[in-house]
Amino acid sequence: MKLLGKISVVLAVVLFVAACADKNRPNYQFMPNMYEGVGYETYQGVDNGLFPEGTEAMLPVEGTISRGYMPYEFENTPEGKELARLNTSPLDSLNLEEDLAAGAELYAIYCAVCHGPKGDGQGNLVKREKILGVPSYSDAARNITVGTTYHTIYYGLNSMGSYASQFANEEEMWQVSEYVMKLKEDLTK
Repeated sequence: MKLLGKISVVLAVVLFVAACADKNRPNYQFMPNMYEGVGYETYQGVDNGLFPEGTEAMLPVEGTISRGYMPYEFENTPEGKELARLNTSPLDSLNLEEDLAAGAELYAIYCAVCHGPKGDGQGNLVKREKILGVPSYSDAARNITVGTTYHTIYYGLNSMGSYASQFANEEEMWQVSEYVMKLKEDLTK
């Protein structure tokens, strides 16, 4: 009888431990930091004498810009667009054919789906009536220049959002702007 009592006590302890065990967590943690990371409060005070007030997120010096980025000189306003109208392309005229070829490739990727491969406003999305009201570059009321085209790519216009983040650099945006002017010239012939 004593043996049966001992077996029943051991069985009760095993059942109790099994019932209380959490199947989502290991019961025995050899190295608990591997399972539960130590959380640190961002910018908490450091008690090492270097920063008596604690560390804090520091703002960059006023007037600094990110490496490889130059801010656009014209604002996103109608007045800024009119000032951009007088802006000329900084691309080298000796490489105009190469720039137009690169602009044609980029235009086919980003612009032709709405504006059409010829710039006539008949892209695939317009033909399928997903987007309406994309005018042709030859429209006389759209007095576009290479500067206003760049401004529109940079900031967007009406329902067209900015495409500045799609291009790798400013040169690509100028190449597309030059290609748009070539399409406009081809449409008005």
